[in-house]
Amino acid sequence: MKFVAQVKGNIAEYMKLEAEGGARAASRVMGEETRRLQLDLRSQINAAFGPKGRGLGNAWRAQTFPRSRPSLGAAGLVWSKVPAIVDAFEKGAMIRPKGGKKFLAIPTGFNADRGRRGRANGGMRVTPAQMVATKQAFMRPFKSGKGFVWCLPLKRGENTGKQRRTRLMAGGVAEVGTGNRKGREAWARGLLAQGMVPMFLLLPAVKLPKRLDIRKPAEQAAARIPGRFVAEWDKEVRANVRT
Repeated sequence: MKFVAQVKGNIAEYMKLEAEGGARAASRVMGEETRRLQLDLRSQINAAFGPKGRGLGNAWRAQTFPRSRPSLGAAGLVWSKVPAIVDAFEKGAMIRPKGGKKFLAIPTGFNADRGRRGRANGGMRVTPAQMVATKQAFMRPFKSGKGFVWCLPLKRGENTGKQRRTRLMAGGVAEVGTGNRKGREAWARGLLAQGMVPMFLLLPAVKLPKRLDIRKPAEQAAARIPGRFVAEWDKEVRANVRT
């Protein structure tokens, strides 16, 4: 008895089609998973910080390689443009003053919210150097004894607008508020009666809470890739068989 086996078709061409299909499958899966990981990390930051974390979330970038052609060796990279900040909130870092300074100066809402002066001053209306230069700044200790509130005297500026709304001037350096909205006039007058406004919190150190877990979504993406790659390659093979 004699058996004869014969392969029909061009084996080399078939293997080439297999390899090309695998390359397309690898690049497609890697591109989709890289993008999904980027979106997962952005969503994690949005959930942790809300609208204030939008800039931090948008700092995540993604890229797949090679850029111009499919490849069985396709790879993806997701990174942040602000890795130090991400790392700090992932580990729950302790931040301490540098250069021999005793305190961190953290601007309050009066000093940082609205009317910001730009990046050159860190988004603050009044900088620590300006606080010192006014020769009007004073400190009030926390009840805990672990820090201070750094304040400026509050005075009334020239009224503005047709309704002559109250303007609040901190140390004669910067306007920190006006009574230009409903209910704000009473608020402005109450602050004037107080006679001072907190501009900075002075703390010896700040412990950032652990809000992020970068490893988990990255591991989940890595776990999905092999199964998805096999499934996508199988689709490519079946497509080649039909053609």
